[in-house]
Amino acid sequence: MPFAVYHAPPGLLTELVRELGDAVTAVRDPLVVADGPPRPCAFAANVWTDPAFIPVESVGDAARKLASVQRNWSLVPSGLFRRAALVAQKLPRVSAKPLAFGRPLPTAPLGAFTLWDENLLLASPTTSEPVPDGVYRFEEDKIGPPSRAYLKLWELFTRLGTAPRPGELCLDMGGSPGGWSFVLASLGARVFCIDKAPLADNVDKHPLVSWCPGSAFGLDPRHAGAVDWLFSDVICYPDRLYDWLSRWLTLGQCRRFVLTVKLQGETDPALLDRFLEVPGSRLLHLSANKHELTFVRLDDEEIG
Repeated sequence: MPFAVYHAPPGLLTELVRELGDAVTAVRDPLVVADGPPRPCAFAANVWTDPAFIPVESVGDAARKLASVQRNWSLVPSGLFRRAALVAQKLPRVSAKPLAFGRPLPTAPLGAFTLWDENLLLASPTTSEPVPDGVYRFEEDKIGPPSRAYLKLWELFTRLGTAPRPGELCLDMGGSPGGWSFVLASLGARVFCIDKAPLADNVDKHPLVSWCPGSAFGLDPRHAGAVDWLFSDVICYPDRLYDWLSRWLTLGQCRRFVLTVKLQGETDPALLDRFLEVPGSRLLHLSANKHELTFVRLDDEEIG
């Protein structure tokens, strides 16, 4: 029977196990093994798409068997840490160089493995993400963005392979101090930000950025006109965010949404399902997310 392995982000193993439900057959933090073909999971940082258990006789034999499949492997320790590290030391090093935003992702196959038992590998030559552990690390911009929230959009646009185009109109709701507005304007998009607090000076002075004091939830979608993208990193309860999204979907003229779903206390799977019921939607846990998910809704032809 086919199975897949799911890699939980730090602190979200319980949520991942709950999301996979009855398909789960084994858990070794941070990995969850589940029956069935690989499927998208909001709480998975990475998915091993072609895993197999491989008997081995020694550390050297484990390294040889992995190297016979392909060059690049990333170790995900889940036990037997010293012995697993010895296997990894015998394999070619995988570059840990940070990504440069706007440049293509690595194209070389990257596998993932763990030492399940002393003489048993669990390994997959392919994974859903082309970076180790599904963690996206970038060469950071320590001068321009007024907050580290910009890293969420860098990662999201990199993973989706799409982003606002020059001249497109973006609403940045509750965007102060302007980390997201900074990214959007740097792409050439026109940005209209609504927040009670002002933007950082360098963002506010950008010729493509306009700021209006007010509540992000106070704008009537019927008065906004045609909008290419709507962005929100507002701190609010998920149910309020869903109601707000539903209002925009019903009354507004916007087809692309990027919203941070701030999880409050125990995760409500039924509420997350309501987000996913929106046609063309996805829920992702980005490397820059903490106890939150990113909701994305794109045009049909843009869905990756």
